[in-house]
Amino acid sequence: MAHPHTMNAAQTLLEAGADQAIALECGDERLRYDALRQRVRRAAGAWLALGLQRGQRVAVFAPDSIDWVVAYLGAIWAGGVSVGINPQIGLAELAPILDESEVRFVWCEADSTAALSGLLAGMAAAPTLVLGGSAQSPWSKLVGQTGEVDPVLRDDDAPALWIGTSGTTGVPKGVVHAQRVAGQPHAFASGVLGLSASDRLYASSKLFFAYALGNSLFAGLRAGATVILDRQWPQPERVLAMVRQHRPTIVFCVPTLYSRMLQAGVARQLAGQGIGQFVSAGESLPAAVGSAWREATGLGIVSGYGTSETLCLMLYSQNDQGLLQPTPGTQVRFAPDADPGLPQRIWLRSGTVALGYWKRPQAQADGFQDGWYCPGDMFLRRDDGRLEFAGRSDDLLKISGRWVSTLWVEQALSLAAGPSVLQLACIGVPSEDGLTALCLLVQAAAGQQAVAAELIAAGIEALPTYRRPAWVHWVDALPLTATGKLQRERLKAMHQAALTPVP
Repeated sequence: MAHPHTMNAAQTLLEAGADQAIALECGDERLRYDALRQRVRRAAGAWLALGLQRGQRVAVFAPDSIDWVVAYLGAIWAGGVSVGINPQIGLAELAPILDESEVRFVWCEADSTAALSGLLAGMAAAPTLVLGGSAQSPWSKLVGQTGEVDPVLRDDDAPALWIGTSGTTGVPKGVVHAQRVAGQPHAFASGVLGLSASDRLYASSKLFFAYALGNSLFAGLRAGATVILDRQWPQPERVLAMVRQHRPTIVFCVPTLYSRMLQAGVARQLAGQGIGQFVSAGESLPAAVGSAWREATGLGIVSGYGTSETLCLMLYSQNDQGLLQPTPGTQVRFAPDADPGLPQRIWLRSGTVALGYWKRPQAQADGFQDGWYCPGDMFLRRDDGRLEFAGRSDDLLKISGRWVSTLWVEQALSLAAGPSVLQLACIGVPSEDGLTALCLLVQAAAGQQAVAAELIAAGIEALPTYRRPAWVHWVDALPLTATGKLQRERLKAMHQAALTPVP
């Protein structure tokens, strides 16, 4: 008799969809829920035939596709643990990830096998390559020959999947999520966006990224809706093409892409395409981008806050001030001794909070406690209980005796510069007197350098003295991660380089 607290995350995700409803679309391929369930059961059989043992890791290293989803969910169905990895990652970055996570199999496509084979040849305990991605691949043939298997039930706190942190502040960590993560991944989408089985979800971010995996794929499947996938990397024109072809009703993007779609004139073309909700997450949405988007499309952007550790969005804002409140099913608590007038770290709890990190005891102790997770980000509590995002703890600086969040400076100057600036970032750096000062790095929109310089100068002048950047550097581009987030750890080196005289 099954233990009352056993489940299988893949089975839970797939149980709601009506047989004849379309579960997944990718290009011209469409797959109904009954066929998806059958293919996942067969994929699980294939994993078991290859020797996958309960709890072993399977890395899925390929562009997004229906086959990606089948291989990923099939490994979980078979009792394994799935790990989506950025297919554009360099081999030098991939090697330590595979080595540390002790992956048993790597599911990939033909164009990456040669490079992966060379990489794995140098590993002491190399995982086995599994070649998929086409109807003629060894994986597809094995799936076709294998019978369907029942889901392997595991304790609801047993690992089901891993997600790599985005690496914006250093080396990515492996975040271990439990089977129970599949219970309520649609709490935000259903409770805030009104997600139903008739909706069509499209995330421009890729499935190795928690934002797309949790809020689009998992939420969409759990609600019996249709999830739209794309093999290609997101560009403004590509988003427009996807919307025209697949007609999504809910669209998930990151702030930098919303900004680029405004710059490219794509935003206005998205109006009238049947989209009912736009969602932003991954980093803070500049107020200027939100207001420009509303003007261009007639729709505001729901701004969300979530992390790899929470999988899904935990906080959201539907107002132009960006003030956040908990999503349905999310609990928030504060440190009892924290000064409510200062930004502080918060604790979050929901069914999608991870078990913790793989082999990171110090980070584990700092971030996880009794089912609660404490991000490294800071929030200011308003009197009505809503939260104002203040950036990471290391973005909060004491300048002239006053607390300053670099995020607040970025928001103010982004609003002042409007569309003349493509992206900007503010960081704290040492000044000549050994104290902390602010530095601004700005990427102007094409042909807008002179206008942007005037607007930024006026915006700085309007700030309180202690919030004014001491340096402004104009750059060709700011460094981004594969998920479109700013790589802040590289900005201080850019500041130093800008100060160094050219010989």
